[in-house]
Amino acid sequence: MLPDIDKIRELVEMMITNDLVELSVRDGEQEIALRRSGPVSNDVVVGAVPPVVAPAVDGGGADGAESTVGGEVVPVEFVEIHSPMVGTFYARPDPESPPFVHVGSQVGPSSVVCVLEAMKVFSEIKAEASGTIERVLVEDGEAVEYGQPLFLVRPA
Repeated sequence: MLPDIDKIRELVEMMITNDLVELSVRDGEQEIALRRSGPVSNDVVVGAVPPVVAPAVDGGGADGAESTVGGEVVPVEFVEIHSPMVGTFYARPDPESPPFVHVGSQVGPSSVVCVLEAMKVFSEIKAEASGTIERVLVEDGEAVEYGQPLFLVRPA
């Protein structure tokens, strides 16, 4: 049985949008493997995007964005966990389960913080940093873009 041509077009568009060289998708018995040839960027993302240190979103002390060091108030830098792909954000593995993490959760580099779904394929996203979840920046079931910040982590 041949796959739906519209789904193949969507996969090709996803590859182009995310500058992917290769994409493989399985849905039950059906499997599609696509590979692009020709010049492509060397910045192809495989897996999760490495965390980036970013300044605090706002300077208010109530939300933990400032800290006192030697009597001086200084901004705290957070690590952002970004979406490595376009998809739908899910905070929990299934509707009956608790979220993977919440504000105050301790995470390590291999801690799963959410799953992203694209074309019926679910990908676990790991923190890739150690620290405490300070903010969840997206809602459960929300569509996310490539590179969009999902969480702010206070480094350990």
